[in-house]
Amino acid sequence: MSETGLSLPPVRGKLTANAPLAPLVWFKAGGTAQWLFEPKDVADLQDFLRGLDPAVPVMALGLGSNMIVRDGGVEGVVVRLGKPFAKVTAGPDCTLACGGGASGILVSSTARDAGVAGTEFLRSIPGTVGGFVRMNGGAYGGEVKDILVDCDVVLRSGELVTLGNADLGYTYRHSALPEGCVVVAARFKGRPGEPAAIQAEMDRISAAREASQPLRSKTGGSTFKNPEGHAAWKLVDEAGCRGLQLGGAQVSEKHTNFLLNTGNATAAEIEALGEEVRRRVMENAGVSLEWEIQRVGIRADDASK
Repeated sequence: MSETGLSLPPVRGKLTANAPLAPLVWFKAGGTAQWLFEPKDVADLQDFLRGLDPAVPVMALGLGSNMIVRDGGVEGVVVRLGKPFAKVTAGPDCTLACGGGASGILVSSTARDAGVAGTEFLRSIPGTVGGFVRMNGGAYGGEVKDILVDCDVVLRSGELVTLGNADLGYTYRHSALPEGCVVVAARFKGRPGEPAAIQAEMDRISAAREASQPLRSKTGGSTFKNPEGHAAWKLVDEAGCRGLQLGGAQVSEKHTNFLLNTGNATAAEIEALGEEVRRRVMENAGVSLEWEIQRVGIRADDASK
Protein backbone atom coordinates (compact mmCIF):
# COMPACT_ATOMS: atom_id res chain seq x y z
CA MET A 1 0.00 0.00 0.00
CA SER A 2 1.32 3.43 -0.87
CA GLU A 3 1.44 6.40 1.49
CA THR A 4 -1.58 7.85 -0.33
CA GLY A 5 -3.66 4.77 0.31
CA LEU A 6 -3.51 3.26 -3.18
CA SER A 7 -1.85 0.06 -4.33
CA LEU A 8 -0.34 0.85 -7.72
CA PRO A 9 0.99 -1.33 -10.54
CA PRO A 10 4.67 -1.03 -11.54
CA VAL A 11 5.50 1.49 -14.28
CA ARG A 12 8.36 2.28 -16.64
CA GLY A 13 7.49 5.96 -16.80
CA LYS A 14 7.35 8.48 -13.94
CA LEU A 15 4.90 8.22 -11.03
CA THR A 16 4.75 11.06 -8.48
CA ALA A 17 2.71 11.14 -5.26
CA ASN A 18 0.97 14.35 -4.16
CA ALA A 19 2.14 16.18 -7.27
CA PRO A 20 1.38 19.93 -7.39
CA LEU A 21 -0.84 20.66 -10.40
CA ALA A 22 -0.82 24.48 -10.22
CA PRO A 23 2.49 24.73 -12.16
CA LEU A 24 0.99 22.52 -14.91
CA VAL A 25 -2.15 24.58 -15.58
CA TRP A 26 -2.46 28.04 -17.08
CA PHE A 27 -4.26 29.57 -14.11
CA LYS A 28 -1.29 28.63 -11.86
CA ALA A 29 -3.74 27.79 -9.08
CA GLY A 30 -5.19 24.69 -7.46
CA GLY A 31 -4.22 21.63 -5.46
CA THR A 32 -2.26 18.43 -5.97
CA ALA A 33 -2.82 15.16 -7.80
CA GLN A 34 -2.96 12.16 -5.49
CA TRP A 35 -0.78 10.55 -8.17
CA LEU A 36 0.66 12.01 -11.38
CA PHE A 37 1.62 9.42 -14.01
CA GLU A 38 3.76 10.27 -17.05
CA PRO A 39 3.88 7.04 -19.09
CA LYS A 40 6.93 6.05 -21.12
CA ASP A 41 4.84 4.80 -24.03
CA VAL A 42 1.40 3.45 -24.93
CA ALA A 43 2.16 -0.02 -23.58
CA ASP A 44 3.24 1.47 -20.24
CA LEU A 45 -0.07 3.32 -19.99
CA GLN A 46 -2.04 0.21 -20.96
CA ASP A 47 -0.29 -2.00 -18.41
CA PHE A 48 -0.77 0.58 -15.67
CA LEU A 49 -4.49 1.10 -16.29
CA ARG A 50 -5.07 -2.64 -16.67
CA GLY A 51 -3.47 -3.28 -13.27
CA LEU A 52 -5.04 -0.31 -11.48
CA ASP A 53 -8.05 -0.88 -9.22
CA PRO A 54 -11.07 -0.09 -11.46
CA ALA A 55 -12.53 2.07 -8.70
CA VAL A 56 -9.63 4.55 -8.87
CA PRO A 57 -10.54 7.61 -10.99
CA VAL A 58 -8.26 8.52 -13.90
CA MET A 59 -8.03 11.93 -15.57
CA ALA A 60 -5.94 13.00 -18.56
CA LEU A 61 -4.14 16.37 -18.41
CA GLY A 62 -2.75 18.19 -21.45
CA LEU A 63 -1.38 21.72 -21.23
CA GLY A 64 -4.02 22.62 -18.64
CA SER A 65 -4.98 25.70 -20.64
CA ASN A 66 -8.75 25.40 -20.25
CA MET A 67 -9.01 24.00 -16.74
CA ILE A 68 -9.61 24.96 -13.12
CA VAL A 69 -8.04 22.48 -10.70
CA ARG A 70 -9.87 22.94 -7.40
CA ASP A 71 -7.84 23.71 -4.28
CA GLY A 72 -8.55 20.34 -2.63
CA GLY A 73 -6.73 18.57 -5.46
CA VAL A 74 -7.59 15.62 -7.69
CA GLU A 75 -8.22 12.17 -6.28
CA GLY A 76 -6.85 9.10 -8.06
CA VAL A 77 -4.43 9.32 -10.99
CA VAL A 78 -3.77 12.21 -13.34
CA VAL A 79 -2.15 11.05 -16.60
CA ARG A 80 0.08 13.51 -18.44
CA LEU A 81 1.50 12.62 -21.85
CA GLY A 82 5.05 13.90 -22.29
CA LYS A 83 7.63 13.93 -25.09
CA PRO A 84 7.08 10.32 -26.25
CA PHE A 85 3.54 11.37 -27.25
CA ALA A 86 4.42 14.75 -28.78
CA LYS A 87 5.36 13.81 -32.34
CA VAL A 88 3.60 14.82 -35.57
CA THR A 89 4.30 13.20 -38.96
CA ALA A 90 2.90 14.20 -42.34
CA GLY A 91 1.62 11.30 -44.45
CA PRO A 92 0.05 10.79 -47.89
CA ASP A 93 -3.18 12.50 -49.03
CA CYS A 94 -2.78 15.49 -46.70
CA THR A 95 -2.93 13.38 -43.53
CA LEU A 96 -1.12 14.05 -40.26
CA ALA A 97 -0.33 11.41 -37.64
CA CYS A 98 -0.27 13.16 -34.27
CA GLY A 99 0.65 12.03 -30.78
CA GLY A 100 -1.87 12.83 -28.05
CA GLY A 101 0.64 15.12 -26.33
CA ALA A 102 1.49 17.18 -29.43
CA SER A 103 0.68 20.90 -29.30
CA GLY A 104 -1.51 22.78 -31.73
CA ILE A 105 1.51 24.84 -32.78
CA LEU A 106 3.46 21.67 -33.72
CA VAL A 107 0.50 20.21 -35.65
CA SER A 108 -0.11 23.39 -37.66
CA SER A 109 3.56 24.07 -38.39
CA THR A 110 4.14 20.46 -39.51
CA ALA A 111 1.08 20.77 -41.74
CA ARG A 112 2.41 24.03 -43.20
CA ASP A 113 5.80 22.49 -44.01
CA ALA A 114 4.04 19.58 -45.76
CA GLY A 115 1.72 21.87 -47.73
CA VAL A 116 -1.38 20.76 -45.82
CA ALA A 117 -4.04 23.44 -45.28
CA GLY A 118 -7.02 23.24 -42.93
CA THR A 119 -5.31 22.95 -39.55
CA GLU A 120 -4.30 26.62 -39.21
CA PHE A 121 -6.92 27.22 -36.50
CA LEU A 122 -5.05 24.83 -34.17
CA ARG A 123 -2.22 27.39 -34.06
CA SER A 124 -4.47 29.57 -31.92
CA ILE A 125 -5.58 26.96 -29.36
CA PRO A 126 -3.19 26.47 -26.44
CA GLY A 127 -3.60 22.75 -25.91
CA THR A 128 -2.64 19.25 -26.99
CA VAL A 129 -4.13 16.85 -29.51
CA GLY A 130 -5.73 14.77 -26.73
CA GLY A 131 -7.57 17.81 -25.41
CA PHE A 132 -8.57 18.97 -28.90
CA VAL A 133 -10.07 15.57 -29.68
CA ARG A 134 -11.92 15.32 -26.36
CA MET A 135 -13.35 18.87 -26.44
CA ASN A 136 -13.85 19.24 -30.21
CA GLY A 137 -11.43 22.16 -29.98
CA GLY A 138 -12.16 25.02 -32.33
CA ALA A 139 -11.43 28.65 -33.16
CA TYR A 140 -11.45 31.06 -36.08
CA GLY A 141 -13.91 29.06 -38.14
CA GLY A 142 -12.40 25.57 -37.71
CA GLU A 143 -13.21 22.63 -35.42
CA VAL A 144 -11.53 19.28 -34.80
CA LYS A 145 -14.60 17.44 -36.11
CA ASP A 146 -13.83 19.00 -39.53
CA ILE A 147 -10.36 17.42 -39.75
CA LEU A 148 -10.34 14.31 -37.54
CA VAL A 149 -10.17 10.96 -39.32
CA ASP A 150 -9.84 8.78 -36.20
CA CYS A 151 -8.02 8.53 -32.88
CA ASP A 152 -6.33 5.89 -30.72
CA VAL A 153 -7.67 5.76 -27.18
CA VAL A 154 -6.55 3.76 -24.15
CA LEU A 155 -9.74 2.94 -22.24
CA ARG A 156 -9.88 2.89 -18.43
CA SER A 157 -9.62 -0.92 -18.69
CA GLY A 158 -6.24 -0.60 -20.45
CA GLU A 159 -7.64 -1.69 -23.83
CA LEU A 160 -6.36 0.23 -26.87
CA VAL A 161 -9.11 1.04 -29.38
CA THR A 162 -9.38 3.16 -32.52
CA LEU A 163 -12.44 5.39 -32.75
CA GLY A 164 -13.56 7.09 -35.95
CA ASN A 165 -14.90 10.63 -36.20
CA ALA A 166 -18.51 9.32 -36.24
CA ASP A 167 -17.92 7.37 -33.00
CA LEU A 168 -17.19 10.53 -31.02
CA GLY A 169 -20.66 12.10 -31.17
CA TYR A 170 -19.23 15.56 -31.65
CA THR A 171 -21.22 18.65 -30.68
CA TYR A 172 -20.03 22.14 -29.73
CA ARG A 173 -16.98 21.72 -27.44
CA HIS A 174 -18.03 18.20 -26.51
CA SER A 175 -17.42 14.57 -27.47
CA ALA A 176 -18.80 11.24 -26.32
CA LEU A 177 -15.37 9.85 -25.36
CA PRO A 178 -15.64 7.34 -22.50
CA GLU A 179 -14.88 8.49 -18.95
CA GLY A 180 -11.33 7.87 -17.77
CA CYS A 181 -9.91 7.16 -21.22
CA VAL A 182 -6.75 8.77 -22.62
CA VAL A 183 -6.35 9.87 -26.26
CA VAL A 184 -2.83 8.76 -27.23
CA ALA A 185 -2.89 9.55 -30.97
CA ALA A 186 -5.05 11.01 -33.73
CA ARG A 187 -5.07 11.28 -37.51
CA PHE A 188 -6.10 14.57 -39.10
CA LYS A 189 -6.80 15.20 -42.78
CA GLY A 190 -6.45 18.61 -44.40
CA ARG A 191 -6.32 19.72 -48.02
CA PRO A 192 -3.52 20.74 -50.38
CA GLY A 193 -2.19 24.25 -49.80
CA GLU A 194 0.81 26.49 -50.41
CA PRO A 195 3.10 26.79 -47.36
CA ALA A 196 3.32 30.58 -47.78
CA ALA A 197 -0.47 30.94 -47.85
CA ILE A 198 -0.82 28.61 -44.85
CA GLN A 199 1.73 30.68 -42.92
CA ALA A 200 -0.10 33.88 -43.85
CA GLU A 201 -3.35 32.48 -42.44
CA MET A 202 -1.54 31.38 -39.26
CA ASP A 203 -0.07 34.89 -38.93
CA ARG A 204 -3.51 36.43 -39.39
CA ILE A 205 -4.98 34.21 -36.68
CA SER A 206 -2.07 34.93 -34.31
CA ALA A 207 -2.42 38.69 -34.81
CA ALA A 208 -6.18 38.57 -34.22
CA ARG A 209 -5.68 36.54 -31.06
CA GLU A 210 -2.91 38.85 -29.81
CA ALA A 211 -5.12 41.89 -30.36
CA SER A 212 -8.20 40.52 -28.62
CA GLN A 213 -7.05 38.12 -25.87
CA PRO A 214 -5.00 38.51 -22.65
CA LEU A 215 -2.28 36.11 -23.77
CA ARG A 216 0.39 37.12 -21.27
CA SER A 217 -1.80 36.59 -18.23
CA LYS A 218 -2.53 33.63 -15.98
CA THR A 219 -5.82 32.68 -17.58
CA GLY A 220 -7.86 29.67 -18.67
CA GLY A 221 -8.91 30.60 -22.19
CA SER A 222 -12.58 30.97 -23.13
CA THR A 223 -14.55 30.65 -19.90
CA PHE A 224 -18.09 30.14 -21.21
CA LYS A 225 -19.55 28.52 -24.30
CA ASN A 226 -21.28 30.83 -26.77
CA PRO A 227 -25.04 30.30 -26.25
CA GLU A 228 -27.14 29.84 -29.39
CA GLY A 229 -27.49 33.24 -31.05
CA HIS A 230 -25.21 35.04 -28.58
CA ALA A 231 -21.55 35.87 -28.01
CA ALA A 232 -20.60 35.00 -24.42
CA TRP A 233 -18.20 37.96 -24.09
CA LYS A 234 -20.94 40.40 -25.08
CA LEU A 235 -23.41 39.00 -22.54
CA VAL A 236 -20.73 39.27 -19.83
CA ASP A 237 -19.91 42.83 -20.87
CA GLU A 238 -23.55 43.91 -20.98
CA ALA A 239 -24.05 42.50 -17.48
CA GLY A 240 -21.43 44.98 -16.25
CA CYS A 241 -18.76 42.37 -15.48
CA ARG A 242 -15.79 43.81 -17.39
CA GLY A 243 -12.94 44.11 -14.84
CA LEU A 244 -15.05 42.57 -12.03
CA GLN A 245 -12.83 41.20 -9.23
CA LEU A 246 -13.21 38.64 -6.47
CA GLY A 247 -10.10 38.21 -4.35
CA GLY A 248 -7.20 37.64 -6.73
CA ALA A 249 -9.48 36.69 -9.63
CA GLN A 250 -10.66 39.17 -12.27
CA VAL A 251 -12.74 39.28 -15.44
CA SER A 252 -10.37 40.44 -18.19
CA GLU A 253 -10.86 44.01 -19.35
CA LYS A 254 -9.40 43.07 -22.74
CA HIS A 255 -11.72 40.12 -23.42
CA THR A 256 -14.64 39.60 -21.03
CA ASN A 257 -14.92 35.85 -21.70
CA PHE A 258 -11.53 35.36 -20.01
CA LEU A 259 -10.94 35.10 -16.26
CA LEU A 260 -7.54 36.07 -14.86
CA ASN A 261 -5.44 35.14 -11.86
CA THR A 262 -4.01 38.60 -11.10
CA GLY A 263 -1.50 37.24 -8.60
CA ASN A 264 -2.28 34.68 -5.95
CA ALA A 265 -5.90 33.82 -6.64
CA THR A 266 -7.18 30.52 -5.31
CA ALA A 267 -9.04 28.17 -7.62
CA ALA A 268 -12.09 28.78 -5.40
CA GLU A 269 -11.93 32.53 -6.11
CA ILE A 270 -11.64 31.96 -9.86
CA GLU A 271 -14.58 29.54 -9.91
CA ALA A 272 -16.69 31.74 -7.63
CA LEU A 273 -16.06 34.73 -9.90
CA GLY A 274 -17.25 32.67 -12.87
CA GLU A 275 -20.41 31.73 -10.97
CA GLU A 276 -21.03 35.40 -10.09
CA VAL A 277 -20.68 36.30 -13.78
CA ARG A 278 -23.19 33.57 -14.66
CA ARG A 279 -25.60 34.93 -12.02
CA ARG A 280 -25.34 38.49 -13.35
CA VAL A 281 -25.80 37.44 -16.97
CA MET A 282 -28.89 35.42 -16.06
CA GLU A 283 -30.27 38.41 -14.12
CA ASN A 284 -29.49 40.85 -16.94
CA ALA A 285 -30.24 38.84 -20.10
CA GLY A 286 -32.11 35.75 -18.94
CA VAL A 287 -29.41 33.55 -20.51
CA SER A 288 -27.73 30.68 -18.65
CA LEU A 289 -24.02 30.62 -19.53
CA GLU A 290 -22.44 27.17 -19.66
CA TRP A 291 -18.87 26.69 -18.50
CA GLU A 292 -16.43 25.86 -21.29
CA ILE A 293 -13.53 25.62 -18.85
CA GLN A 294 -13.26 22.21 -17.20
CA ARG A 295 -13.50 22.34 -13.40
CA VAL A 296 -11.93 19.27 -11.82
CA GLY A 297 -11.04 17.94 -8.40
CA ILE A 298 -12.47 18.66 -4.98
CA ARG A 299 -12.99 21.92 -3.13
CA ALA A 300 -10.65 22.67 -0.21
CA ASP A 301 -13.56 22.57 2.25
CA ASP A 302 -14.52 19.06 1.12
CA ALA A 303 -10.91 17.84 1.17
CA SER A 304 -10.54 18.74 4.84
CA LYS A 305 -13.65 16.84 5.95
